[in-house]
Amino acid sequence: MSTPSASPAERGILVWDAPVRVFHWLMVLCFAGAWLTAESERWRLVHVTLGYTMAALVTFRIAWGVFGTRHARFSSFVRGPRAVWRYLTGLVRGSPEHHTGHNPAGALAIVALLVLTLVVTGTGWAVYAETGGEWLEDVHEALASLMLGLVAVHVVAVALSSWLHRENLVRAMFTGRKAGRADEAARRPWHGIAALMLAAVAAFWWVQWEQAPGAAGSAVSAGSQRQADDDD
Repeated sequence: MSTPSASPAERGILVWDAPVRVFHWLMVLCFAGAWLTAESERWRLVHVTLGYTMAALVTFRIAWGVFGTRHARFSSFVRGPRAVWRYLTGLVRGSPEHHTGHNPAGALAIVALLVLTLVVTGTGWAVYAETGGEWLEDVHEALASLMLGLVAVHVVAVALSSWLHRENLVRAMFTGRKAGRADEAARRPWHGIAALMLAAVAAFWWVQWEQAPGAAGSAVSAGSQRQADDDD
């Protein structure tokens, strides 16, 4: 739904359910961590773990985009070129359409980021498994840089939209609440699914940590030291 502007009477409805918000911030954390550890052999397992986590998160988001709440579903915000162009021209004029959920341009960026994440993690897996040569590593790095650029554009667009619409979109992704009519609100926050997401990610990270060569070596050393102490 779109309106020329948001009135004070339209404030305070639940738009972003808990799984969408948890997905968003986990993706921010994982991408930032993966980017910072990309050039370090010491932190390679962390880099790989974060990449796998992003792939799993995107897989969930695609499923939630089909079966999730109203504003989480792709059918509610993915629009054609005309809608994107209309929104962008309004943005240039300083009077963009107000959308309760994602705007058409933001939707385009989201879909591009989801696709790029799968391609980047796919090429990253191939590099880690040594199934390709240096050219594949170059492709992986180029796609990651493209993704970083798209993230930067997304951040700028969020800041610009927040200013033009006079609503804090970053805060909305924390609270889940945005401007809109009561009949546009999401019916349930689905906190249980969000909790399961966090638990699944934490469990995966724990397994990766436990299976890390360094962790195993430390455990063996600690066990040997305890045995030596017992013998003494």
